[in-house]
Amino acid sequence: MRILSGVKPTGRPHLGNYFGAIQQFVDLQHRGEGYFFVADLHALDEIRDREKLLGLSNGVALDYLAFGLDPKRAVVFRQSDVPEVSELQWILGTVTPFALLQRGHAYKDALAKSENVDFGLFAYPVLMAADILLYLADGVPVGKDQTQHIEFTRDIATKFNQTYCPDFDPHTGLGGVLKLPDGIYLENTAVVPGTDGEKMSKSYGNTIEPFADDKTLKKQVMRIVTDSTPLEAPKNPDTCNVYALLKLFCEPAELAGVREQYLAGGVGYGHFKTLLLDKIHEKFDGMREVRLRLEKDPAALEDILADGARRARETGGELLAAVKRACGVSR
Repeated sequence: MRILSGVKPTGRPHLGNYFGAIQQFVDLQHRGEGYFFVADLHALDEIRDREKLLGLSNGVALDYLAFGLDPKRAVVFRQSDVPEVSELQWILGTVTPFALLQRGHAYKDALAKSENVDFGLFAYPVLMAADILLYLADGVPVGKDQTQHIEFTRDIATKFNQTYCPDFDPHTGLGGVLKLPDGIYLENTAVVPGTDGEKMSKSYGNTIEPFADDKTLKKQVMRIVTDSTPLEAPKNPDTCNVYALLKLFCEPAELAGVREQYLAGGVGYGHFKTLLLDKIHEKFDGMREVRLRLEKDPAALEDILADGARRARETGGELLAAVKRACGVSR
């Protein structure tokens, strides 16, 4: 099974990124052939500062490696280092209906907010489809709120195959140049609450960043919103944002003990926040050391990304050649 996913470099990683996606990437690399990329071309729609984009892109690559992606097992690369993806995007765009792109969630959200919509935002589903189809991916790990990405990719691939592949059967997906991918919907993926109780997101400003410096990390944990229940009173763990985060770190027996402390009272929320901070350090400090070591050796990072790009281009080049032969822009 070939698995593919990418992360857009628009900020520092937070607990939601790790537990919602990257932890699963690390597990999936042992179940099949993994292709994991830094989606820097997608980020151009948001970031128009050269140095910022370069820094964030390198940051995502460092995060991938620190969190446990193994470049000997998985293909780790920058999207922009594989020019075949942009060429495939154009070819796919020539068969992609305008009406399909008008249904894109990001496009409709931008219109609803009266935001400026450029070509990059409108056409990003085509680039996303190219990302997936170029490497003949079998599965793409996504959350249930991202099913449209897979649906659009399958629709675009089907349209191309129907247009150029006489033996293509849309019912079986066989006989076409482009493989129809499936979503890998991870049932155990937690929705990670932010410091305000909403879903953790950079756009909400409610994140906890495991690779932040100690002072910043402590500040982020201590600002988690709690209610005003007095220290001596029993507390409801099921409505507490701190407890919801502790569930991501504690083994069942330990979590049961924490729950008893909540219900018994006599312990303040500060105690539970300190416990959470300790758990974050326990889980991520080793990874942070790996990241710092890699950060000090930019040449080694570039070697890893260059090798990943080489391997990605080998796979992508074969697929693109087949696509070009099918539609008549190559013999």
